[in-house]
Amino acid sequence: MARVPLVTGGTGFAGSHLIEHLLDTDATVAAWSNPSGTPPPAGDARVRWRAVDLLDRDDVARSIHDLRPSTVYHCGGLADVAESWARPERALRVNAIGTEHVLDAVHRSGIDCPVLVTGSALVYRPSPGRLTEDSPVAPATPYGVSKLAQEMAASRSEVAQVLLARPFNHAGPRQSDAYVTSAFARQIAEAEAGLRAPVLLVGNLESRRDITDVRDTVRAYRALLERGRPRRPYNVCSGRAYLIRDLLDLLVAMARVPLRIEHDTARMRPSDNPLVLGDLSRIREETGWQPLIPIERTLGDLLAHWRAAVAVS
Repeated sequence: MARVPLVTGGTGFAGSHLIEHLLDTDATVAAWSNPSGTPPPAGDARVRWRAVDLLDRDDVARSIHDLRPSTVYHCGGLADVAESWARPERALRVNAIGTEHVLDAVHRSGIDCPVLVTGSALVYRPSPGRLTEDSPVAPATPYGVSKLAQEMAASRSEVAQVLLARPFNHAGPRQSDAYVTSAFARQIAEAEAGLRAPVLLVGNLESRRDITDVRDTVRAYRALLERGRPRRPYNVCSGRAYLIRDLLDLLVAMARVPLRIEHDTARMRPSDNPLVLGDLSRIREETGWQPLIPIERTLGDLLAHWRAAVAVS
């Protein structure tokens, strides 16, 4: 039987980049989309799309049984931290129960394949220092709670080969403007096109965030699935915390028009840790992965994405 990896959440930010990465070596990739979410892109016959509701246990079971994937990259779920404050129960159900449905379907189908569960660094207790995989877990947001519940479900799964990723922030082309650097880039692109006043609305610029290019992040996912140890969490991070103000300055320096900065209280989050910084020693030592793409390229490619999107809107 031909090897067919499966990517859940294939229309999402990381999922879409992961599909592209897998197609560098795999002839075919299977991908799931949310039936009520973003429709899958057309045009690449190498991607086998299927609309699957993660909360429908029978739908998930049928889809796994029909495909019998060689590997599963479980990227599906709710990823918006701000939205989780408004609908915490939704985040918990999709991220935890949806994951349990995927793992149960793999187990019941008798498929001996590895499953990577993409969790989050927001499971950790807020800390003024660098976070290792042994740092205390005590999430401070509903989203973080949902991802901790997801990881616990995965750890107790009957699937033999469950890999656990704890990604920190990642950025790059196609990221939603619900995230800080993408919000900056979209506003710049719209100001350049004359679609808005040359004013950037910003929230808290004094926090520091560990940010990795999404294309490096998906390489880490593959490295973990191929060389990671089951049920052992791995940070996926750059090991460097960037001041949000500095990232804004880098993007503003790339702008084609002069810009003014204004603070917007609506962009402040209920919980905003001053520092989120990861330690990548474990994943580097055990899989050989490390980030390669500099933040300047990440931001430049993100701005180019929004310029192209604005031009066709």
